Amino acid sequence: MTTTPQAARRASPRRRRPSAPDPSAGLLPQAEPVRLLNPDGTLLPARADYPEPPLEALREMYRRMVVGRRFDTQATALTKQGRLAVYPSSRGQEACQVGGVLALRDDDWVFPTYRESMALTARGIDPVEVLTLLRGDWHCGYDPARRCTAPQCTPLATQCVHAAGLAYGESYQGRDTVALVYIGDGATSEGDFHEGVNFAAVFKAPVVYFVQNNRYAISVPLSRQTAAPSLAHKGVGYGVPSEQVDGNDPVAVLAVLNRAVAHARAGKGPFLVEAHTYRMEPHTNADDASRYRDAEEVEAWRDRDPLTRLEIYLRGRNILDDAAVAEIAEQAETSAAQLRERMNTEPTVDPLSLFDHVYAQPTPQLVEQREQVRAELAASEEDA
Repeated sequence: MTTTPQAARRASPRRRRPSAPDPSAGLLPQAEPVRLLNPDGTLLPARADYPEPPLEALREMYRRMVVGRRFDTQATALTKQGRLAVYPSSRGQEACQVGGVLALRDDDWVFPTYRESMALTARGIDPVEVLTLLRGDWHCGYDPARRCTAPQCTPLATQCVHAAGLAYGESYQGRDTVALVYIGDGATSEGDFHEGVNFAAVFKAPVVYFVQNNRYAISVPLSRQTAAPSLAHKGVGYGVPSEQVDGNDPVAVLAVLNRAVAHARAGKGPFLVEAHTYRMEPHTNADDASRYRDAEEVEAWRDRDPLTRLEIYLRGRNILDDAAVAEIAEQAETSAAQLRERMNTEPTVDPLSLFDHVYAQPTPQLVEQREQVRAELAASEEDA
């Protein structure tokens, strides 16, 4: 029987073509948020990819979280007393607020949103200076260059671009500075988020984009923001490695951010982290959160309190005891009392300062407006 060439080719084993490399390898986040502590404060099995941070670092994290929560509560009370024009609380997000700061060096840069008042106080910035913006006294109460902290950003996502530019500039000059950007879930729908992350990816700028997904962009739920499996999955579209983490697990938050910052500092480009968390208070004191979320949902998240979770864990490791917890609570109360006293002093405000720092060289229109205000003030003094 004669075998045709076609039959011989069919009978011979086919050679497998070498598989092409997976372009998403190393970019996609894990299917479930990284968690190192159970909600009851017990430790989960150790992970080689995210080692537990040192216990002393976790104790300091606990201290700053306690002081930060007390600051947040006091600032909320100040709005009810008319001492602040507005205050966006970050209660419930303490692990994210403090974890982002602890993962950085003092000479790294922080780019906050309007909600990061707790993070800024945890960074060591004077609480009164932090609240200057929300008090309406000045655009920024602290020196950004000295504190390596950008002014708190009210427009959504614009700081994503600023951070990319600063980080690229630092890298271009041979410095290993890292910029960490705090972002809310709603900001990931903005064009500036796309531009910032894309620029950072292309030019390997050392930026960590830290998304605090607290489930609501003011009143808009996450389901109306994205159809992606998670916000962390957005990173693959830019060629940026990403991860998602339980944002109410302080140990996991710090472990993931430590890795993200190390990645950026090593010259490997940006890293995107999504923390799944929840804000316990309304968007601001001017918001009625009951119109878009129910009390049962809030209570369910109260059981996942990051501060309680970390305290139970540190007690179990003999890093905290009753005396230490009481001492830290006293520090927090002292800090809150000092803030109340200082905020009771009315600031001295010069109306003409409104025209300062608008342009490097004032425009003719700005000069004209300034003179109009000056004339009105002079006329008011004469009438008095």
